[in-house]
Amino acid sequence: HGITITSAVTQANWGDHLVQIVDTPGHVDFTIEVERSMRVLDGAILVIDGVRGVEPQTETVWRQRARFNLPALFFVNKMDRPGADFAQALASIRRRLHANPVPVTVPLPDQAAVVNLVDGTLVRFGGEHGDLLETQPCPAETWEAVKPLRESLLLGVAETDETLADRVLEGLEPSPEQVWSALRDATLSGALTPCLGGSALRNLGVQPLLDAVVRLLPSPLDRPDAIGFDPEGRESAIAMRDDGPLAALVFKVQMWEGRRHVFARIYRGVLSPGETVAFVNPDGELVREQVARLFEVDAGRKHKLDRGHAGEIVLLAGLRRASTGDTLCDPRAPVLLERIETREPVLSLAIEPVSSADEEKFLEVLQKLQEEDPTLRFQEDPETGQRLLSGMGELHLQIVLERLEREYHLAVKAGKPAVALRETVTRAATADLIFSPVVDPKGKGEGLKARVKASVHPLDRGAGIRSSIAPAVLPPGSQLTAVQMAALKQGVEFTLGGGPLEGGPLQDLAVDLDEVELFGSASSGEALTAAAARAVRKAITEAAPVVLRPIMSAEVVVPDENLGTVLGDLQARRAVIQETTHSLGSAAISCELPLQKLLGYTTDLRSMTQGRGQFTSQFNRFDWT
Repeated sequence: HGITITSAVTQANWGDHLVQIVDTPGHVDFTIEVERSMRVLDGAILVIDGVRGVEPQTETVWRQRARFNLPALFFVNKMDRPGADFAQALASIRRRLHANPVPVTVPLPDQAAVVNLVDGTLVRFGGEHGDLLETQPCPAETWEAVKPLRESLLLGVAETDETLADRVLEGLEPSPEQVWSALRDATLSGALTPCLGGSALRNLGVQPLLDAVVRLLPSPLDRPDAIGFDPEGRESAIAMRDDGPLAALVFKVQMWEGRRHVFARIYRGVLSPGETVAFVNPDGELVREQVARLFEVDAGRKHKLDRGHAGEIVLLAGLRRASTGDTLCDPRAPVLLERIETREPVLSLAIEPVSSADEEKFLEVLQKLQEEDPTLRFQEDPETGQRLLSGMGELHLQIVLERLEREYHLAVKAGKPAVALRETVTRAATADLIFSPVVDPKGKGEGLKARVKASVHPLDRGAGIRSSIAPAVLPPGSQLTAVQMAALKQGVEFTLGGGPLEGGPLQDLAVDLDEVELFGSASSGEALTAAAARAVRKAITEAAPVVLRPIMSAEVVVPDENLGTVLGDLQARRAVIQETTHSLGSAAISCELPLQKLLGYTTDLRSMTQGRGQFTSQFNRFDWT
């Protein structure tokens, strides 16, 4: 597919430093790879296209970076392509990400060189792989051409450093070391994001980028201490050092040469092969496992390690039950680090093996894939009996199906995708219900009676569900026992499990039990559960319930000559067009539309544009249309 679909760990010795790098996908269908990698990294390099600048997926990654408060650099790539514009790329960073970019190296692809704006040098890249460097003072003519960018760098840094600002205002030239020092402080604080340019294809500008990583991005010791919790929930700081009990976070599970391995970042302590580690599973149990082997990873190669130290990313073999988000710790000093958040899938396929003889292998392989990818779900629909494979998008599921066939030699049948639905209410409503079942001849239901008054009202999108069980109790002087309160709660939770229209999960509504009337011993737990469930269901039914469908934000890039056709097709799919921009013979359409209307869109877009159109989409919200 020509894109990265899984994150890969590698490392490089650069100067006196070991730099560990995680290369992540950019496509939003594989956003978990970005999410869990950023959770354990100390800094980020965002690679953007020198022609197209910031794209929608760049915005997603930028927001993820902000959530983890990671200092960042930008590398403006593909500067050797026609139409590439370094200044325009910086402008798009400022406009679309609301960041404060400052140029550090300016690419000169026609000369196979970059200008370093900090120390005023011209760096040429020779040899087959751009590995022969020649550094010289920047020629006066070239320096004059990049002077506006140099001024932009100095003014940006001066805004964050008073000493440097005084020198700049006095017309004095600060030394390179002064600029690097102030730029590092501004990068670590997030006030500035340094931008470097080049071309990865020819390794143009890559060595200056590694220099900038060492000079500007934080080492593990520059980052704030991680926060840990003991089994009682008490908070403590986890300092990045070798002495102290082990604390490491598992951030990725991967099948390597057919065997289960886990990637972990060590936050405290030292880890050696043969050691016993512990982690708390989702049920709250402390599980002990033994680390069989320890490796350092260089892309597709792994090398045995005798010890893993604090700050390092290592690969562990022998852990059969530890999964993404688990904290590995010393069994004598249990600790929990903040878990890695996973997103809920929005697209499903009905899936089953072609041959019933492959049933066991089918279930085993899907279990492995779910361990590797927490955004993948495989479950059986209890109502239809269909097995559903759910993921983050069409491409995500397509890649999984291809892997089943290519890696596991497993033939499967897949049905039409089913879109995840939600339900909510659109107005307030109240229901007053007496539960008093008719007694059948055998006496079943005899003596059960309870009255519940419930109300519901809508909340803002994304607010979730809020329930309040603090009713007025009749007759006066009566009180609810703990058993009766639990019964009411059970009735409410039961009803909120699915909406009245399609049975989809409810969201964005508030439920209140306003009044409960008791009838002595007839108001048992069973009666109260039934009364609460029916009252809430009746209130929801009367509150104008609606089905919420996933709404996607999409960007469609097409040749100018196909723009009218594609716009007409998007409007027929109920798209809301937000913006259309033109650049170098192509148009980029930003829009919102229901996910249901995007199914199969890749094929349709290619046929409308003779294979030249492309689109990206990401989940925005659930809404009713």
